Amino acid sequence: MRGAGCVSGFLAALVLSASSAGGAAAQTESGGSGVFADSIVFGQSAAVSGPAAELGENMNLGIRAAFEEANLEGGIHGRALRLLLRDDRYEAEAAIESTRALIEHGVFGLIGAVGTPTSRVAAPIASAAQVPYIGAFTGAELLRGDDQRYMVNLRASYYQETEEMVERLTTDLGFSRIAILYQDDSYGQAGLTGVVQALDRRNMALAGEGTYVRNTVAVKRALLNLRSNNPEAIIIIGAYGAAAQFILWARKIGMQRTVFVNISFVGSNALLNALGRGGDGVVVTQVVPFPRDTSIPAVARYQNAIRRIDGSAQPGFVSLEGYLAGRLVVEALRASADPGGAPPTRAAFLQTLEAAGPIDLDGFTVQYGPADNQGSDEVFLTIIRGGRFVPVTRLTR
Repeated sequence: MRGAGCVSGFLAALVLSASSAGGAAAQTESGGSGVFADSIVFGQSAAVSGPAAELGENMNLGIRAAFEEANLEGGIHGRALRLLLRDDRYEAEAAIESTRALIEHGVFGLIGAVGTPTSRVAAPIASAAQVPYIGAFTGAELLRGDDQRYMVNLRASYYQETEEMVERLTTDLGFSRIAILYQDDSYGQAGLTGVVQALDRRNMALAGEGTYVRNTVAVKRALLNLRSNNPEAIIIIGAYGAAAQFILWARKIGMQRTVFVNISFVGSNALLNALGRGGDGVVVTQVVPFPRDTSIPAVARYQNAIRRIDGSAQPGFVSLEGYLAGRLVVEALRASADPGGAPPTRAAFLQTLEAAGPIDLDGFTVQYGPADNQGSDEVFLTIIRGGRFVPVTRLTR
């Protein structure tokens, strides 16, 4: 994996080349539709620097891979797909600036945003401009209201992930003492609410809770407080750096039997790398299929597509999610655009998704409806064993 400085430089260069490709940047007018004679331009505001950089980088890789795959097949009735990227560092103020700049620049839609605190402020800006906000890397409920017509969610929600966590911990392992560590912002609050609701349904209460500040790894105080509650499992609603620091320190101070369960946003490959040899037994819920399971046609296509972009790229859950979001855009645009040459419109794109029924992305199926802007409800379970992730259907001791 590249270092953060190299990543930022690489992606900055990518933005320049993508902007000029096909003459899109030169033709784009302020507040335009993002559709040109030879291209359709999308924007992405995501972290490609700072502690969450690997999440933004991999979402970007997956989306670009899907777009390039489509372009090699003729694009959208002859129009190539282009992606403009702005770094928001996983900070709300930067996300506001980046989102406004991309919309002002003139993009068809925004795709692959990373995080709840950034989406919380960016999504209303997109809605006000009537610009689709597609495939955000967050399961927060704030993007899932039935009045959020410009929000297009690919993944299952955090409530669905936390329900699966609590179900597995209580049913498979028989645990009754479940605690939580969460990032102290809207992302962490979304996960906390999901866990509390899942416990409430079972007449249970949290065995303890701790917090840390976003974009830091300051978790030691929370760890010591949680240890005093003697939890059997700790659910972690955080990013990979803080989660890894927490787990490694917990094991150093004797919490060997505690089960650590992470939500998908953690960034599985980055977490695995950060944990090193200390990762075995750590659980992560996922919202896309296993990225090495090439028996699923979408995964086989994804692997070929990311390696076409970057020959050293390794399969991962985040880039697969970006790829599937890109594939969704491709399928909806092809279905909504006029083969005769009339430009696609945002309204037609959204209407196509709403009315299409099940959309099979080669083995990963999504479906939308008039009051349903979330494509998939699937949650998958993975665990680290022998220094790598493996898929499982239940937890065992």
